[in-house]
Amino acid sequence: MQLLRTRKGRLGTLIALVGGLVVLGFGIYRLADTFTGPTDPRNRGFMQWFTGSDETRAALITVQRDPCSGAPFILPADGYIGLLYGDPRGPYSNLHPHQGIDIFSPGEPGVTPVYAAYDGYLTREEDWHSSLILRVPEDPLVPGRQIWLYYTHMADENGAGDYILDTFPAGTQELFVEQGTLLGYTGNYNGDSARRIAVHLHFSIVRDNGVGGYTNELEFDNTIDPSRHLGIPVNYACAPRVPQCAPDPLCAEAVLSAGGG
Repeated sequence: MQLLRTRKGRLGTLIALVGGLVVLGFGIYRLADTFTGPTDPRNRGFMQWFTGSDETRAALITVQRDPCSGAPFILPADGYIGLLYGDPRGPYSNLHPHQGIDIFSPGEPGVTPVYAAYDGYLTREEDWHSSLILRVPEDPLVPGRQIWLYYTHMADENGAGDYILDTFPAGTQELFVEQGTLLGYTGNYNGDSARRIAVHLHFSIVRDNGVGGYTNELEFDNTIDPSRHLGIPVNYACAPRVPQCAPDPLCAEAVLSAGGG
């Protein structure tokens, strides 16, 4: 009987040990997955942007005020497209890649203009301090599909004020705006998060929920790669150092969500 108890005890200890190793291994995997890219060559652009001279920074900026040939959207702000669509670099990961693009501004908060990328119906929910969303009833690339264009971080770091035009106060619903309409200016507001951010615009194309509303933009599969809509390769697998208009902006290796591109 004592021998049986001893064997059961050893078996329990072994199971606990194996379980602990599995948990530890998964934790290490997730940690490595989260911090993808310490040696990623794309990180050189970030270093140049945040530590380089004005001349170095200017060379990283993409400006596209008119649609690229064959593409319907304009780039909604001038700046360095530093975080790309499908980007796995922190604070994102391979399991939870970046669901839009981040366009970093060369100036201070409240300086770099933000424009409507396409004609649409603008909504600013009552509790949205730094965000706007435009409903595009007919996706110009996929007839019959409704999409939404989401903009955020358009406020100051402390949330004391926003940089969205007074034309679009909180509570605005379905106000039509034309492509190129000034919506406001880029900021560095990150809500209640303790993580500070640089001045930039986060822009994404969000899928419709099927009943006339938008899906949760925080979920990668609820978004669409904007490369073809912009005519600019902004996918993590495809983008050059400085994305510009390209005849075929979406490469075969593109990281795509369920929404496609």
